[in-house]
Amino acid sequence: MAHFSTPDAPRFSVEVYQNEYLPEGGREVNAIITVTSAGGGATAGPPIPAPAHGGYEDAPGAYDSASGRGGGSPRAAVVIMVDCSGSMDYPPTKMRHARDATAAAIDTVRDGVAFSVVAGTHKAVEVFPGNGQLAIADPLTRARAKEALRSLSPGGGTAIGTWLLQADLLFDSTDAAIRHGILLTDGRNEHEEPQRLRAVLDACAGRFTCDARGVGTDWEVEEVTGIAAALLGTADIVADPAGLAADFTRMMETAMGKEIADVSLRLWTPKGAEVAYVKQVAPTVEDLTARRVEAGPRAGDYPTGSWGDESRDYHLCVRVPAAEIGQEMLAARISLVQPVPNGVGSPPSPLAQGLVRAVWTDDLVVSTAMNPQVAHYTGQAELARAIKQGMNARKSGDAEQATAKLGRAVQLAAASGNEDTAKLLAKVVDVLDVAAGTVRLKAKVAEADEMTLETRSTKTVRVKK
Repeated sequence: MAHFSTPDAPRFSVEVYQNEYLPEGGREVNAIITVTSAGGGATAGPPIPAPAHGGYEDAPGAYDSASGRGGGSPRAAVVIMVDCSGSMDYPPTKMRHARDATAAAIDTVRDGVAFSVVAGTHKAVEVFPGNGQLAIADPLTRARAKEALRSLSPGGGTAIGTWLLQADLLFDSTDAAIRHGILLTDGRNEHEEPQRLRAVLDACAGRFTCDARGVGTDWEVEEVTGIAAALLGTADIVADPAGLAADFTRMMETAMGKEIADVSLRLWTPKGAEVAYVKQVAPTVEDLTARRVEAGPRAGDYPTGSWGDESRDYHLCVRVPAAEIGQEMLAARISLVQPVPNGVGSPPSPLAQGLVRAVWTDDLVVSTAMNPQVAHYTGQAELARAIKQGMNARKSGDAEQATAKLGRAVQLAAASGNEDTAKLLAKVVDVLDVAAGTVRLKAKVAEADEMTLETRSTKTVRVKK
């Protein structure tokens, strides 16, 4: 394990869990990489309440309506995108809960953070501050932002890519390193071609992170989860709009805890070796393999987004050249890196490093043993696939395939101790034998239960070390 830190930044560490022993002719090396950051020092404490009087001019260094900036350059910026399409009027309480949730999120924005609110329909409208830039959070700007939420009213269509492009433009107006969006939708992206949303996500990837939420049950799981996956955020369902305020508060608290942006997992492999795949496996399963950016001879960077005080696990699989008994080699070197500021100067020192080894042996006992961490997360990834395949089969009317896949999911969830997923599965199938994975499809399933299982299917539990 190796760790490094920079002033006023979290201290990163890398731990490698693997069985480095391979049988003669063996080529595949698997390892779980645990990355932990701690000690950043910033907390998302409650902001000072806004006074009952005054305007922007009452506070020195507060938001300037001409420039959109307060005193100094913000470290972080957030944009809240709220669905205001016509469907938000069904029922009318949905829009009210969305306003309340946005207000709760604004209350959680820490002093000095740049922020904005965007109303999303078939177009994107800045609700606050409204000048193409961002406001700097303080008691007065938070109060004015909450006043501006009164203008949020349902009407129009849904073009999510347009909302994201507006957020990207707003982020361009700030020097903040940490840029995070929160996006709420209650419907399908009906006023935009799927390929346009895909193109927007590709354009925004790496520029800001974004959490996505679907409220109610009339939205598309793949759209919401796809947004979060592309922009390295979280996705979830809020089936009852009354739960939005608590969810928005939690999301903003997490965003306020981020201390370092644009961290990449850099993998160097020796000549003749190749990376088979790189996956985040905790807290959720996310395949990063296709996101590789070349970073020099035999090295590639895989984006991980922004970090606060947290820990994540990654599954690395490397194929190495076959070797003889008794030989050993470095299969991969892992580094946590940040980009060169403004692309100028020498690369900064790695935030942390770790090594993956390969040793060839004729001892079958050690070479055939699977590392417990690797085994656990291999099962968690299979669990996510089984749920997706089972739910797709259920929708298409293939009861036999759905029963088999969801039965396997029940089995895997129980074996790994993933109790939350097991509870969600029990709302879709009747479990007859957990150990054997024997289930029966329920005749009637609430739509919210189906969507919750699908949306949260990639959430994993940590292996007990």
